[in-house]
Amino acid sequence: MFLSVFDVFKIGIGPSSSHTMGPMSAANRFLDLILSDEWPRPSNVAVSAITVSLHGSLAHTGVGHGTGRAVILGLMGERPDLVDPDRMDAIIDEVERRGRVSPPGHPEYHFQPKTDLIYDKKVPLPGHANGMSFSAFDRDGRLLLKRIYYSIGGGFVVTDTELEAMRAAKNKPAGVKVPYPFATAAQMLDMAARSGLSIAQMKRANEECAMTREELDAGLDRIWAAMNACIDRGLSQDGIMPGGLKVRRRARAIHDKLQEEWRSNKVNPLLANDWLSVYAMAVNEENAAGGRVVTSPTNGAAGVVPATIRYYLHFHEDADEEGIRDYLLTAAAIGGIIKHNASISGAEVGCQGEVGSASAMAAAGLAAVMGGTAEQIENAAEIALEHHLGMTCDPVAGLVQVPCIERNALGAVKAVTAASLALKGDGKHFVPLDACVETMRQTGLDMSEKYKETSTGGLAVNIVEC
Repeated sequence: MFLSVFDVFKIGIGPSSSHTMGPMSAANRFLDLILSDEWPRPSNVAVSAITVSLHGSLAHTGVGHGTGRAVILGLMGERPDLVDPDRMDAIIDEVERRGRVSPPGHPEYHFQPKTDLIYDKKVPLPGHANGMSFSAFDRDGRLLLKRIYYSIGGGFVVTDTELEAMRAAKNKPAGVKVPYPFATAAQMLDMAARSGLSIAQMKRANEECAMTREELDAGLDRIWAAMNACIDRGLSQDGIMPGGLKVRRRARAIHDKLQEEWRSNKVNPLLANDWLSVYAMAVNEENAAGGRVVTSPTNGAAGVVPATIRYYLHFHEDADEEGIRDYLLTAAAIGGIIKHNASISGAEVGCQGEVGSASAMAAAGLAAVMGGTAEQIENAAEIALEHHLGMTCDPVAGLVQVPCIERNALGAVKAVTAASLALKGDGKHFVPLDACVETMRQTGLDMSEKYKETSTGGLAVNIVEC
């Protein structure tokens, strides 16, 4: 099993990796398919119009998560890692005004969002809670091409046939040959013991099968730069976040108060927690506003890992650039294990799969850069994940704001606490990480659909939207 660090950490836009980045990428894939030779194109017949239908969680919370906007942007050829957030509104306004999309390299296609983008809340698609169907028609309205895509969390998108193949190959050897192909935490610990390498060193060796050390380091530095810039932007902004809930940004005001305390040398026993929280909130306020973020492993949980790295830089005098790289590699190793054996999708297993996974990844990364052994790192990840088990995904009004923003702050606090507890032990503990991951998977299967990013239960129905 091999999942690259750059699959776990992907630069994109808010507010959701599964509901925004995934659908935008699906639209990109459909455009590529139209121009390809992968379908039996009739002679002298051209695609004239496109329609899209959203299903399951995408239909229920797509409006609040910006799914429709993402589809429109994707059909205009915009990609999650390259789109300019400041231009998105103008692009969408143009499509709505003209009723056409004009992606680069394509002719114009008829696409009127009001009629050609359907939120189908009644008919879920069978493969995954985040399903969508793209169709292409000729000028006479005849269907030429149809594809079903699933957004499976963290910005990953697969077709229905690819999803079936993934599930069939779950326990088969991966096609990518790497020196340390651990698929479970137990395998990871065994390989670390036999090789004498750290988790970060094993992950680095795997990554360097596909790229040079310089390319890997540059990529890791680029990921951290995007995370750090997101924190800084979030700390500089204020005002009301979009979506209608009238939730006000708080990170800037809290940050100003913390800086004042810091300069005055006031004693604050909650200082570390306060800084952790404000860093995480800054990221998720940016995410809620549709800004540039990094999946960590998802957008809804994007604040936990960056906040914990910034905490490491803020409070640990030995922190350095190489430590950040080791942190990201270690965190990605844990994220890959969780994704492979359970899920990072809130629509599939609830928020335990998003903030819970992020907290486990952050705890592992922090334990690693603070000198933890492989056993202590695995213990830190397990502690963090265990205490998110059963957490539901019930965003009010389908927006990634309440309870998501504060939930990231608490996820970061739990990550630091988990790392601290693990480092004070010898790595031996009662519940293995693998057992905790399997428990999360089973809990997700048992969880009511009301609590899996549909906004039909929990806080989403008990809070009056105003």
